[in-house]
Amino acid sequence: MTLAGTKRGAVDVKRFDCLDELEMLVADGVRLFVRYSHGWERDRESGSIDTESGLELPGLSVNPLNPEPWWTRPLSDWLARQLCQYKHLMEKDPSRFPWVLRGTCVGRGPDCEPLLVDVEPVAVLSPALISEATLIYHSNFAAGVGPADR
Repeated sequence: MTLAGTKRGAVDVKRFDCLDELEMLVADGVRLFVRYSHGWERDRESGSIDTESGLELPGLSVNPLNPEPWWTRPLSDWLARQLCQYKHLMEKDPSRFPWVLRGTCVGRGPDCEPLLVDVEPVAVLSPALISEATLIYHSNFAAGVGPADR
């Protein structure tokens, strides 16, 4: 697995502080993903491991930021949902943070998540942006409600 342009100290990525900034980037149509980790430098060294089996995955596990064609709700709703799906990783370990990346999909992980190689970091997402996404998610979705609960 290679992380393009990741020489120590040489990566210059943007920091997004509000969801509108991320929404504009995703609306441009570039395939983007989010990952909660200790950052691209550390990921370059360690990659992704399936914690249940202990197997090394052939790429970094990520969550897609571009909506599927069937999605008819606002892009901000999709982004909020995607950003909230794995934010528990950051809550469990505050040294993890969300960052946006692009790369080549080489398969799917055990939770059907895309696995990327040739990764290029694009942006870091601020705590304020994640808080904004969380508010949207809890306002616009039945978070934590399953079919039997409806």
